[in-house]
Amino acid sequence: MLTPEQATAVKEQIIKSIEKGFPAEKQEFAKQQVAEMKPEQLEEFLKKNNIKLAGSDAQSQNQCIFCSIVAGQINSYKIDENTKALAVLEINPLAKGHTIVIPKEHIPSSDKIPPQAFSLAKKIGKKIKSKLKPKKIEISSSNLFGHEIINVIPLYQEEMPTERNPAKPEELSELQETLSKTEKKIQKIRKGKSSSEKLKGKIWLPRRIP
Repeated sequence: MLTPEQATAVKEQIIKSIEKGFPAEKQEFAKQQVAEMKPEQLEEFLKKNNIKLAGSDAQSQNQCIFCSIVAGQINSYKIDENTKALAVLEINPLAKGHTIVIPKEHIPSSDKIPPQAFSLAKKIGKKIKSKLKPKKIEISSSNLFGHEIINVIPLYQEEMPTERNPAKPEELSELQETLSKTEKKIQKIRKGKSSSEKLKGKIWLPRRIP
């Protein structure tokens, strides 16, 4: 069970996330719902959203969720990574294939996002475009829980979707398998005929003179 202090800290993080990621007209209602949650309701919310708080002390309970994902303390559906960033599927996506690229360091502002994170986002965008065939890919940064992330959102319609819907684990697993596959170039080795075979029957010899 969360202590009152831990519940307050988690609520603050969730409310910040709502302010950054929810449509303006839905923010107040969502924030009110979170504020009124009892500790047991809050724990249920965290479970349903696959958010697992690591450790038992107050410091670890207040750890940034994205830092916990990078550290492997929270289960995620990894698509790809490089030395500076990790790409995972969003569990409450705006659209099928919605991926977030998380800088491995806790980055508090967009101007400090490493270029490798944007490179990874573009790579994922190209893969989503190839595999899922959206009309276009929207790439933008946002700040949640004080950590800058990059959203890679496939758009199947002209307008950006506004509603998030929890994805089923089996859907995420299938997408993970589809998008994490590495394209392998298959080189076909054509076996040429040996020089003796090529020459067979084609060698000109002078006529024997009796």
